[in-house]
Amino acid sequence: MKLLIAAALSACLAAPLWAGGETASNPEAKVYFANIQDGDTVTSPVTLVFGLSGMGVAPSGIAKENTGHHHLLIDRPPLGQGEDGADELAFGLPSDDNHLHFGGGQTEVTLELSPGRHTLQLVLGDAGHVPHSTPIISEQITITVE
Repeated sequence: MKLLIAAALSACLAAPLWAGGETASNPEAKVYFANIQDGDTVTSPVTLVFGLSGMGVAPSGIAKENTGHHHLLIDRPPLGQGEDGADELAFGLPSDDNHLHFGGGQTEVTLELSPGRHTLQLVLGDAGHVPHSTPIISEQITITVE
């Protein structure tokens, strides 16, 4: 019995925890890129339009039920993965060249991206930039900039 409990505990600790912060989300909600898709070839500057269904957009700092604001992950592992993945889920997303915040409630951006392949992923964050308790994330896509 002790061996079974130890094995279960070990498996739980080894697996990533797929939970965000304390803010609830609508389990039907989806966030997505409205104007590009995986495998697209584009030119820079690139305009990205963020789509959201099942929830609304509110600026950072505004705690309103079933809302959040967009974050764009660029050229990094999918949310929850990589060196800081668990911290991002529990404590919030950093703000740097690989984590862009749209805390004003923006739903699109035009970016200068260098030629080559780039990965992109959208994450909806709550008023404090923390992914919701069931994270609302897009699939990570790869685009090529000519």
